[in-house]
Amino acid sequence: MPGMAPFGMDLDFITSNAIIYVLIAWVVMLVVAKGLKLQNHGFEIKAYSIIYKNEGVQSVLTRMLTRSRRGIRVFADVSVVAGFVMMGFAFWFLFSNISAYFVKPTEFAEVTVLIPGVTLTSASAIINFLLCIPIVLIMHEGAHGIVATLERIKIKTGGFAIFIAMFAGFVEPDEEEFNKAKKISKLRVIGAGATSNVLFSLFLGIILLTNPLFAIIMPEPILGAFYESPDGVLVLSLIEGSGAEQAGVLPNDVITGIGDDPVNTAADLQLIGLEPGETVDVSIMRDGTALTIPVVVMESPDEPGRGLIGVLRDNSFAYQPIYDFIKWDNPQVSLFLLWLWMISFFIGIINMLPLPILDGGKFIHSIIDKKISEKSVGIVMWSIYGMTFVLFGLNIGLSYAKSGWFTI
Repeated sequence: MPGMAPFGMDLDFITSNAIIYVLIAWVVMLVVAKGLKLQNHGFEIKAYSIIYKNEGVQSVLTRMLTRSRRGIRVFADVSVVAGFVMMGFAFWFLFSNISAYFVKPTEFAEVTVLIPGVTLTSASAIINFLLCIPIVLIMHEGAHGIVATLERIKIKTGGFAIFIAMFAGFVEPDEEEFNKAKKISKLRVIGAGATSNVLFSLFLGIILLTNPLFAIIMPEPILGAFYESPDGVLVLSLIEGSGAEQAGVLPNDVITGIGDDPVNTAADLQLIGLEPGETVDVSIMRDGTALTIPVVVMESPDEPGRGLIGVLRDNSFAYQPIYDFIKWDNPQVSLFLLWLWMISFFIGIINMLPLPILDGGKFIHSIIDKKISEKSVGIVMWSIYGMTFVLFGLNIGLSYAKSGWFTI
């Protein structure tokens, strides 16, 4: 993703050694935590983790519930239905994405697990991720906790954990009270976390519909309803000696197509595979006149084997919002909100996959528990876990087959 680091800091030097800087930051955190003697204030500090637990969470949740009981009751009921919808959507996406890899490869969406220093290597990506995760986790675990309080299930502790570069939040209900609760109460509590994340992402999405940056991930027909489509990619300058320069492409030309592929945005231009040495027809608009110019593709000086036509283009997001009642003048804010939307939405959806450590696994277990024998419950759950793991693993594996271990 394009963008600048917050506060105008140029931190791109982190990119090539991201994992080293993440580990250094972790060591610094451990030293500071030890120096402040946080272990005397509810923190558990280990070489690989810092965990904080607070037993006063229940009183905070009770006060919140007192002020908005009716609204939380509606939210809790919605969470049950939303849990099924999100689980279905997650399975549909994983199945259809695998199908797209073989049937329509251009529509295959690459999947990766976001890990600072490993798959997140750019400075802006790491910083935005670290800023967004605590917000998303607080909403997720807070929703679990307040619905549990509504259902009269005691919360023993709440807190957070940091495992080197990964964050986790938790509320710990009284296990005995949770197991004795009605099935519908359990489903409300389990579904509340993911539902809060997805509802928050929908709220952010409505705000971001006025942001040109958001257009790059919007599907049709939403894209056409809220944005004016660009007419092509503006040429700012040309690489000296390139095929485009020799063919007569000029600055301020607008590229509208390459061969049979239309070009509306810079992203379209990047998706077109070009072989060094081949000749392609480049369609341009020059002063209102449509032209087609044959261009010999050059090899990228930075990526051997990759073809370039040899232009320096305008990388700004050319989609313009139809309703522009919000002025997005700060690219850092736009990028942060886009990250917040993305992480909130996908943490909500992925959490409803039926896997042992995720809410989806607890959701399914609560549905079938006591309907069949305990042994049968175990067999059914591990069968579902296995199928889900294979689906998720295939998506990641096919992403690797397509692009290698891609990073952001």
